[in-house]
Amino acid sequence: MVTSPRSTPTGTGSARGGTGKVRYAILAVLFTGIAINYVDRATISVAMPFMSDELGLSDAVGGVVLSAFFWTYAAGQMPGGFLADRLGPRKMLLIASLLWGLSTMAMGLAWGVASLIVLRLVLGIGESPAFPASAQVVSRWFPRSERSFASATFNNGNPVGATLSVPLVALAIATLGWRWAFVLAGALGVVWALVWWKFYREPREHPRIGAAELAHIEHDQEAEVPPGEVVSWGQLFRFRAVWAMMIGFFCVNFVAYFFITWFPTFLVKTYGLSLLKFGFYGMIPGIASMIGGWCGGLLSDHLVRRGVSLTVARKIPLVGGLLGTSVIALAVISPSMGVALTALSASYFCSTFAAASVWALPADFAPTPGHVGSLGGIQNTAANIAGIVSPILIGVITGLTSSFALPLLIAGGVALTGAAVYAFLLPPVRRLRLG
Repeated sequence: MVTSPRSTPTGTGSARGGTGKVRYAILAVLFTGIAINYVDRATISVAMPFMSDELGLSDAVGGVVLSAFFWTYAAGQMPGGFLADRLGPRKMLLIASLLWGLSTMAMGLAWGVASLIVLRLVLGIGESPAFPASAQVVSRWFPRSERSFASATFNNGNPVGATLSVPLVALAIATLGWRWAFVLAGALGVVWALVWWKFYREPREHPRIGAAELAHIEHDQEAEVPPGEVVSWGQLFRFRAVWAMMIGFFCVNFVAYFFITWFPTFLVKTYGLSLLKFGFYGMIPGIASMIGGWCGGLLSDHLVRRGVSLTVARKIPLVGGLLGTSVIALAVISPSMGVALTALSASYFCSTFAAASVWALPADFAPTPGHVGSLGGIQNTAANIAGIVSPILIGVITGLTSSFALPLLIAGGVALTGAAVYAFLLPPVRRLRLG
């Protein structure tokens, strides 16, 4: 069901100088925020060798400090999504980015293990609402026919931020020291919070939007929910769609976290690469993942505009992407590094190809616009459980077998499981209704 365009607010329209592209400016700011989000969380990974020397951290203790972020980040997804629905994305992302920026800056003052762990826990709390609130922004500023590309764009802040963090943080450490590297990285989050608060408004409240763009955004937005159909937060778990979203995203992230955690070790140990060569070859899967996200989003949106049902338009990238992601298993039987790197790059490309539609699903299924953040937080909780399980499982099995063969075969099997979940467990894509 769709709504007809609502009446244009007084003063909105071409007379106010609307360009017709305000939604893309909003998306660019959102993408930048997610990229900064990842720079802030990754700063400690680059700084750890220098911090360890000064603070006397063992490898085991360093591992605990690194993992502490995920304890609160995973636990904070559902409450973060719930609060995003209650406060709205403007307030929620302001609070979140101030919290993650200031906690990152404070790490420059850390004096020992306890302070580092506490600050990493605070950082996890601060960053946990970012993705649910971003999905909420996309649902409000983009019609269904553009949401997959918009979702892919903010999600691509992940690999962009992770890639940029290495040279930027390394440069800051080399010139100013590791403490100032945290201060500068955190300051980016604080500055972004102020820009976001100044620039972001709801579509009908934004001073720069024109009548044509507002009508375009609203022409296929979701209908208002009839009285008596209100769905509580707890009732969301009654729906098969919600469980399919959770299990499917778990499978997507199970593979993706291999690239974030164990991929450098795999490449260096398996093929004996120098640091310089790894720096070159190691970027290739990351670049492929950025391209994959945008391709998946463009394809899904193209299908919607061509009149294909929303179910088919979302399932083609989801199922096809996860089928392609399973080629990660081929890396273990590849005769050369070039072939292995090709398989890994194709796998990462396909993973983000699917993820574009993953982040469109909260808006597609939400019973009301006020449930988008909650659904985003619910599915991202499952995704981050995979982020905890995947590195540990791969590490344990690799240690026992002295090989990455079995872990990569398991990752390929998990990807195939995810494809089956989205193909057969995910119901037709439409607004969730009780009864």
